[in-house]
Amino acid sequence: MGQHLEIGVIGDLDPSSSTHAATDAALDHAAAALGRPARVSWLATPGLEGEPAPGLERFDGLWCSPGSPYRSMTGALAGIRFARERGRPFFAT
Repeated sequence: MGQHLEIGVIGDLDPSSSTHAATDAALDHAAAALGRPARVSWLATPGLEGEPAPGLERFDGLWCSPGSPYRSMTGALAGIRFARERGRPFFAT
């Protein structure tokens, strides 16, 4: 774990979604409360298809965003499985 918290948000970012903006704001508030800056990366669900879901090792925690149906339910579930099986902090809304 580095100086920054690396947070991966599993979901298909919709910049016009107030819910997605609220997700980013919540993560900013949590990082401020911890006194550690956070780098938030939205992870498109089609890119997470595979076993294990590719590219998730670098994240300190994962959040499965609101926004179902996802472009790839398989990818979303692979990301969730990765967090569960690897003991990564995980949150879903």
